[in-house]
Amino acid sequence: MPDLPQHKPVLAGMVYNGTSEAGIRLQALPEGHLLHVLGAIEPSALAAELAKAGFANSSIRKAGFRQWFVAGDEPPVPATLDALAAALAGKAYVMDQSHGRVRIGISGRSSRLLLSKGTAVDLDPAVFPEGHSVMAMIGHLSVQIVRTGDDSFELTVLRSFAESLWHELRHMAASAEKDGA
Repeated sequence: MPDLPQHKPVLAGMVYNGTSEAGIRLQALPEGHLLHVLGAIEPSALAAELAKAGFANSSIRKAGFRQWFVAGDEPPVPATLDALAAALAGKAYVMDQSHGRVRIGISGRSSRLLLSKGTAVDLDPAVFPEGHSVMAMIGHLSVQIVRTGDDSFELTVLRSFAESLWHELRHMAASAEKDGA
């Protein structure tokens, strides 16, 4: 039916490549899947259930007490979501948030400097190692920050705030490049 809403990625294809030696890169990541899992299940047990249900290439990010986000690049398939929900029954609940959140990748030598302009989270690798995640504010927006490498991070934000965050990050990137160059 032509009158039904069509899915349109919010930041489809948006990339910002810095112009200085700071080498900052912002990239809209694929709108794959983002599952919110709540319950008394350990991350290792959750990882095992994710693999069995077909989410083996997903990453698990702590989102609060007994809460995790499960993120990946592949769109969710109803059958795999049903299999995961059945496997977690009695241990945890799973809610598909894929339609409501957007992920943005940040990388480059000055990526920490960029993020320090918008959040008070200590992103030093000794305190915030690879794989670590935190719910934080960047300006007035609530985001999840995940360290994905030495100089790379992933931000997850509510879909309706994605463009606002993108513009804020571009502004902070320009400032960080000037400071880091």
